[in-house]
Amino acid sequence: MLILSPSHYNKIMVSLIMFLLSMASQTLAVNVALSTETDKIALLVLKDKLTNGDPHALSSWNESLHFCAWEGITCSRRHMRVSALQLQNQYWGGTIAPSLGNLTFLRVINLTNINLHGEIPREVGHLKRLQFLGLSNNNLHGEIPIEMINCSSLEVIIMWQNNLTGKVPSWLGSMMQLTHLGLAVNNFVGSIPPSLGNLSSLEALSLGVNHLEGRITPALGRLSNLKFLSLSSNNFSGQVTPSLYNLSNIQVLDFARNHLMGTLLSNIPLAFPNLKMFTCGGNRFIGTFPSSISNLSELQLFDISVNNFHGPISPTLGSLHKLQIFNVGHNRFGNGRDHDLDFLFSLTNCTQLQNLDFYENYLGGVLPDIIGNLSTNLVLLDMALNQISGRIPEGIGKLVNLATLDMEENFLGGTIPDSMGKLKNLGELWLSENKFYGNIPLVIGNLTMLSDVDLSSNEFEGLIPFTLGYCTNMQKFSASENNLSGNIPNQTFGNQQGLIQLLLYSNSFTGPIPSDLGNLNHLSILDLQDNKLIGEIPTRLSACTALTELVLERNSFHGSIPSFLGSLLSLEILDLSNNNFSSTIPHELVNLTFLSMLNVSFNHLYGEVPVGGVFNNVTAISLVGNKDLCGGIPQLNLPACPMLPSQKRSLKKRVILFIAFGGVLISFVAFISIYLFKKKAKNLYTTSLALQYGYVKVSYRELHQATNGFSSSNLVGTGSFGSVYRGILVHFERPVAVKVLNLQTRGASKSFMAECKALGKIKHRNLVSILTCCSSVDYKGNDFKAIVFEFMPNGSLETLLHNAIEDSESTNMSLNLMQRVNIALDIAFALDYLHNGSGEAVVHCDVKPSNVLLDNEVVAHLGDFGLARLIHGDACRSSSNHASSSAIKGTIGYIPPEYGAGSPVSVEGDMYSYGILLLEMITGKKPTDSMFGEGLSLHNFCNMATLDGITEIVDSRLLIPIDHQEGRVTQQQNMEDTIQECLVSFASIGVACSQEFPNQRMSIKDVITELLAIKQKLSC
Repeated sequence: MLILSPSHYNKIMVSLIMFLLSMASQTLAVNVALSTETDKIALLVLKDKLTNGDPHALSSWNESLHFCAWEGITCSRRHMRVSALQLQNQYWGGTIAPSLGNLTFLRVINLTNINLHGEIPREVGHLKRLQFLGLSNNNLHGEIPIEMINCSSLEVIIMWQNNLTGKVPSWLGSMMQLTHLGLAVNNFVGSIPPSLGNLSSLEALSLGVNHLEGRITPALGRLSNLKFLSLSSNNFSGQVTPSLYNLSNIQVLDFARNHLMGTLLSNIPLAFPNLKMFTCGGNRFIGTFPSSISNLSELQLFDISVNNFHGPISPTLGSLHKLQIFNVGHNRFGNGRDHDLDFLFSLTNCTQLQNLDFYENYLGGVLPDIIGNLSTNLVLLDMALNQISGRIPEGIGKLVNLATLDMEENFLGGTIPDSMGKLKNLGELWLSENKFYGNIPLVIGNLTMLSDVDLSSNEFEGLIPFTLGYCTNMQKFSASENNLSGNIPNQTFGNQQGLIQLLLYSNSFTGPIPSDLGNLNHLSILDLQDNKLIGEIPTRLSACTALTELVLERNSFHGSIPSFLGSLLSLEILDLSNNNFSSTIPHELVNLTFLSMLNVSFNHLYGEVPVGGVFNNVTAISLVGNKDLCGGIPQLNLPACPMLPSQKRSLKKRVILFIAFGGVLISFVAFISIYLFKKKAKNLYTTSLALQYGYVKVSYRELHQATNGFSSSNLVGTGSFGSVYRGILVHFERPVAVKVLNLQTRGASKSFMAECKALGKIKHRNLVSILTCCSSVDYKGNDFKAIVFEFMPNGSLETLLHNAIEDSESTNMSLNLMQRVNIALDIAFALDYLHNGSGEAVVHCDVKPSNVLLDNEVVAHLGDFGLARLIHGDACRSSSNHASSSAIKGTIGYIPPEYGAGSPVSVEGDMYSYGILLLEMITGKKPTDSMFGEGLSLHNFCNMATLDGITEIVDSRLLIPIDHQEGRVTQQQNMEDTIQECLVSFASIGVACSQEFPNQRMSIKDVITELLAIKQKLSC
């Protein structure tokens, strides 16, 4: 038996320990390497799914960098494993790959606002270390996977604004570490699970804007740490459970827009001493005003509107020094007597007050002078639909930040104080249905921000002040049902280019309709009925192509019913009754496909009633009181139209003359054709183009002088077939644009002839007007061809969209959303005219921003008809269209896909190009942008955004910056909601127009209707 000495034994043991440590370290190194490789593989799979395989996305995720240095990745120092994944605010539109579950060291996941779709993978349940999960503002659907119950370390779950469905999981009540649970703005159903009452650490619970129902569970009263509770916009019913009054730490309490009933706790401050925001509007609560809220020193927002509260409003609110919004509208406060408005005295101490709403109650008494002592921060003051009397105090002028003043439907009277002229920020002024009298004050012209004014149903008298013309932002003006008189002044409403509604009915106006109303190309409603107006309908109203309602009944208009009314294709209501019109009914009115009401009764009309359009609907037309009408459809029961003897003789003569001179005419035409065919001098033949369409003839010498010898300083742009110069011609008062064709370019001569031919046959306010053309030789004897147009000082739409200054006089002007909607409408009106309103259908073939030119008033004009095709009737939709050719017509990015496959040009092709143009207008991105390719196009890019995340793709200049200070709710936020809704609608139109298949594309008339609706919404 071998006996080891102690020294030998120690050496052997040391060697053995070193061997074991070496083996362990090698094993640990292998395991670490395997683990990190697992994370890397999982991330690469995740990238492919999140970004839809976009090679340009997450460019740092490559082999040249360790994955811990990749964008959005944080690793733990000890294990070098992924501990945080934060990739918010992107626009990839991908899905969450199941490989996410392999990142088992993850503590933070933030994939907010990256347009995710698909479901939340079950593999998330593998992430037992996960503490923060942020998936909000995406398009995820399906139920929350039950496997997440394993993520017991979760502290924050934020999934609001998705399309998640099913019930709120009851197993969430087992996640004892949760401090924030946000599931608002989804499609959850069922009731609130009582198990949520177990979450003793919960500080914020947001379940608003879902489809939850039933009673609010009493279990929520156990959440002693809760500071934020939002249950708004659901279907909760019954009374508020008393247990909620145990939430002594609550700061935000939101029950708005449910079916709750009962009374509120009288002593709210005792229950909620830290309350900052309280809203229960839009329910069925009853009881009196909780006067104890005056003890809530932190209160910023108080909204109990649209309920059934009654009694007086507490006059002890002056201690609420942080109050910003106070809304008690649409209740039953007050009794129509004095002292109902005493609460206003205390509110003068609330110096932060911005919104004050007490509309639609029973508040009476005289409006106190102290109204002018309210906070100078006040933006909105709404006291409409009450029983308030007295005058508007002079002190109103102190509220210098007031943007909305609504006093309609009260018993107010007196004159409008001149101090109102100090409200320079006032945009909305509603004083209708009161007892105001006197003149509309001249100081109204100081309020240049006014956009919506309603003075109707009062006792105003005198003239419309000329100073109203200074209010150039006006969109709606109503002074109907007053005692106003005199002429409707010229150069007043005509200066208000954005005016949409003008209502002056039931007054005593005299004189004619001002001709400058023809400047109002956005006017939708013009109601002048029941006045003493005379004269004829001015021809310039033909430019008001956006008109939907024209009401002129009960006046003294005379003359003919103008045929141009048939070109106002948006008309829905036309009332010319009870006047002195004496003519036939224009047959052109049958073109008004949207017309649902036509009243021409009680005039002196005669002759045949047209057949077709609105005339085929007996319930939509009124013809009574015109005894000399005949014909029409049988249901009208009018006599047949006789042929008079003179008509018979005239017809006989015309037949004889036609036979006699037919041969001579044919011979003459043949002679002229042969003569022109044999003409050798090109310049004599082509110069006659100018005379053919009635243009002033212009020579090469004149154009050379007008453009400084076609100098580069006069160059304003270049195109496919030539260059455009600015010039001054003696024949015209304004600058002109001279398009000089580069005849060396193939197709330039054909483009010249096509453009002259197209523009010679069509005229419309939204088409670039051709002034003349020139085909001659230059000083070197070379052929020269040029077309002269109106000069558009604001350049092209492309220039303004992409901030490129094309000449020294251009301005880097940023187009706002309303301007872009107006431009889109202008182009739509132009296309509607080309496709449907000019006899022969014209297909433009090259609709794009560089071919849209803007005049001084930023009115859009569609130009460059070098590729245009004239098509007869429905041939534009026929597969055998003879206007097609083997060459693809248009510009890359805007060419419809069917043209590439050899299909003929069509109006649907123009609609595709127009749709791409709209998407470029809203995103600020060209269809040829480098980001598009490999399956992603501008159309697809926007199509995904219309479902969710519109603000992430739009041109940033269209978004309003919002103050996101905690607890701050401003009128600007409401504006942002409206703008986002309009942005989605605008983008949806562009997507609908640029569908792949022609028969799926939106029609131009539907486009006009939708754009007008957007415009109306923006104007409100």
